[in-house]
Amino acid sequence: MTRLRTHSTGRRLLGYTALIGFALLFLGPFAIQIATAFKTSPDATSHPLSLIPNPATMASWKRIFGYSDEQPVPFGTWLMNSIIVSTSITLLRVFLDSLAGYALARLRFPGRRLALGLVLSVLAVPPVVLLIPRFLVLQELDLYNSYAGMILPIAVDAMGILLMRGFFLQVPLSIEEAARIDGAGVFRTYWEVVLPLVKPGLITLTILSFQGSWNEFSFFLVATSDPKFNTLTTGLAKFSGSLGQGNQFPVTLGAALLSTIPVAILFLIFQRHLIRGQLAGGVKG
Repeated sequence: MTRLRTHSTGRRLLGYTALIGFALLFLGPFAIQIATAFKTSPDATSHPLSLIPNPATMASWKRIFGYSDEQPVPFGTWLMNSIIVSTSITLLRVFLDSLAGYALARLRFPGRRLALGLVLSVLAVPPVVLLIPRFLVLQELDLYNSYAGMILPIAVDAMGILLMRGFFLQVPLSIEEAARIDGAGVFRTYWEVVLPLVKPGLITLTILSFQGSWNEFSFFLVATSDPKFNTLTTGLAKFSGSLGQGNQFPVTLGAALLSTIPVAILFLIFQRHLIRGQLAGGVKG
């Protein structure tokens, strides 16, 4: 009995050690990012992995917020563009993905299985393959270098459609039948009856859509060339090697650190709903 207890304690200790190791592995780069934001460029180059700035300085933060004599970082413009684009994409995805998901889950129409198969096939296509076709379409429709060109091509997401379809399949048909008996049409049933019942799915889709559009890089890079449309991701990428004044690591990592705050706050607020939604959305129907 004592031997079994000792063996169990040893396995538990080994498991905790492994978990701590993985935690340090994932948190280490984040700690280095914070430390580098308070370093000078020479210090960041000479001691990139050091967690103690030598000397510690606020120079990078002054440049980010425009309180430095050096060339300022247009962080405010990047932030505003990211907010506009990410919020618009999120709102469109939540509405359109839920609408398409409801149609695939409940409506019976010719080609329904084919439509579902096409949505599934989109997931098998690497996004990078679609960059050049999207660029050509934007050029042809005169949407290049515009907010509409950054928003509309990614306003619908195949994963979001399948996620919402999984939630709608869990809603009892009797509820929708009762709504139709009361005279509600298809859209009214979807909007007023079914949609409030899949709130965890909507919250999950909102978080995933905002996070994805906030961190989007490759598409925004080919959809715009005008600096006034730079988002945080594209702006930071172009800034890091554009000034010819050192490596710009402290400024770049400081601005990148600030850019993670909105997504982190959103995740912390709705973390419970996100986990519950992912588990419930995995039910197949």
